[in-house]
Amino acid sequence: MTTGGARSNMTAGVIFLAMTALSAALLAGFFGSFHPALDSFSHFRIHLAVLMALCALPLLATSFRAQAAMAIVFAVAALATTADALPRPWPIQAAARPADRIVYRLLQMNLRYDNPTPKKVLSLIGRTNPDVITLEEVSAMWATELGYINSAYPYRILCPYPNGFFGVALLSRRPFAAGTEPRCERRGAMATATVDFGGIGVEVAAIHLSWPWPREQYWQIGEISETLSSLGETAIMAGDCNAVPWSAAVRRVASLSGLTVMPSAGPSWIYIGLPDFLRRFAGLPIDQVFSKGAVTIRSAVRLEGTGSDHLPVLVEFSLGVEEKKPVDEHETATASLHRTTRSRG
Repeated sequence: MTTGGARSNMTAGVIFLAMTALSAALLAGFFGSFHPALDSFSHFRIHLAVLMALCALPLLATSFRAQAAMAIVFAVAALATTADALPRPWPIQAAARPADRIVYRLLQMNLRYDNPTPKKVLSLIGRTNPDVITLEEVSAMWATELGYINSAYPYRILCPYPNGFFGVALLSRRPFAAGTEPRCERRGAMATATVDFGGIGVEVAAIHLSWPWPREQYWQIGEISETLSSLGETAIMAGDCNAVPWSAAVRRVASLSGLTVMPSAGPSWIYIGLPDFLRRFAGLPIDQVFSKGAVTIRSAVRLEGTGSDHLPVLVEFSLGVEEKKPVDEHETATASLHRTTRSRG
């Protein structure tokens, strides 16, 4: 064997080992419900699948071609499970806009506790004019900045986190339902309030979960399980879950609360030290919106950055409560007679 051939085989062997390691990590993420350590791999499913496929491509021309072909098939199958969250240039249109119902807006934002451009945040709020806003990483600085829009959003609750940096908040320009009080989860991971949307009470919640294993995300979900399960029959919850929509963590939150997670608007977070333009295409979709009951999600779109390592997500929703017409006994009897006549004919 020539020196060039030996070098080529060695290179192929190294690439094969890398592909195998990536496939093992990718596979581990599908078993996240067994242990939070495995679930940590699931958050990088898209990245692992793409890297594995890239490793497999050059191996198609080597003796590892069969394994490479299997890896590509596995990568495509894995990506199919994340289709809702793959980067896209258009907003998610979940349901057609109703002609007979009001469409409301919810703005979800992780502010970042040390955001150097808070005025960009306030400007975005003014331009989008949401009905309710869910916020995370509400530091003392943000408590001051949010005071400037107190007249526009007079109904609010700020829930401090023990370390003073990562509290959550809920702001509304619609009143809280009469006879109800907004509430903070004891460690500041959730804020909830029943908001009056034209006479319909909707429980709105802001949530901020910790990082996945080996950090305390798994145990934190257990700690807030009572708060999650106590959400009303009609509710919408948004926040920075630090978990992707297909993860065991998000599925667990949805199961505990009886909520359905909305199709992702796309990648919303990336490490603050990386270029901003990568966030939309190579980031993680960890800002989630959940709903249940009469809430129908209409659309979701990521907005421009405002100095945080997260992109804001603007969600449009309507309330699907329909009035049932009283039964007209005469009309019902007549309709029954017509059906009987037709059947005899």
